[in-house]
Amino acid sequence: MKPADPQPNRVRSFLFEQLDIRGAWVQLGPAWREMIAGRDYPEPVVELLGQLAGVATLITANLKQAGRLTFQLRGEGAVSLLVMDCDEQLHLRGMARTASELSAGSLPALLGDGALTLTLDTAGMRQPYQSHVPLQGDTVAAVFEHYLTQSEQTPTRLWLAANHETAAGLFLQALPGAAERDADGWNRVQILADTVRADELLGLGSIKLIERLFPEEGVRVFDPRPVSYHCPYDSGKIEAMLRGIGRAECESILAEHGEIRVHDDVCNHEYVLDTEAVAALFK
Repeated sequence: MKPADPQPNRVRSFLFEQLDIRGAWVQLGPAWREMIAGRDYPEPVVELLGQLAGVATLITANLKQAGRLTFQLRGEGAVSLLVMDCDEQLHLRGMARTASELSAGSLPALLGDGALTLTLDTAGMRQPYQSHVPLQGDTVAAVFEHYLTQSEQTPTRLWLAANHETAAGLFLQALPGAAERDADGWNRVQILADTVRADELLGLGSIKLIERLFPEEGVRVFDPRPVSYHCPYDSGKIEAMLRGIGRAECESILAEHGEIRVHDDVCNHEYVLDTEAVAALFK
């Protein structure tokens, strides 16, 4: 019998019922390892992308409507792009575009001048909603704290951690009226949460972590939700793209290379089409 993974993929919401403060916790094990398998990302990139995976899951799990969220951090530095995509079923996928060698540093040092783009796509929208703002903050957590506090007009805090094995995060947000319930409540839970260590985020389960951080607070914990890495092969998408560039261009590539190779950067899949496969596209 295969032993249970110590870091299963799950997200769990909780509520400080006497304080009107909500929270969420995420820990990604197998899904995270699947996402970065075969990528050979440098350690600083693993940490940044894992933290983005954590915050993307936390935000999507708190959506009030079914939809897909895509997060992009773009810059002009050694790390030029971080992408994470998550839908209402908590299907997660993502990638980074980076120099092969780089040194550890803050988010601004690695990305340079950059921007955060958030795209929300739901079934009822004529076109996806998109928000584009400059990066403000020295960490992934700080960038999203600033963005969420500004966009939702309510104080928000994040604690994120990632390594090659696990990506994890903790989210806290004051609900409207929290100050009236307890004037010191928001300040108090922030001070308590600030004591969390990266190894605790990565290694402790949600209940143990909540008990460790908030032993004197009344916390209601909800059932966990599973998260999965979801990036299947999609030959139809590649075939449609090739039809779009046309028979003449495809035959020109075949004449030069003997085959057409298309690499899906987000899913890290390679598609190879020979002469016969290309001919079938244009029948």
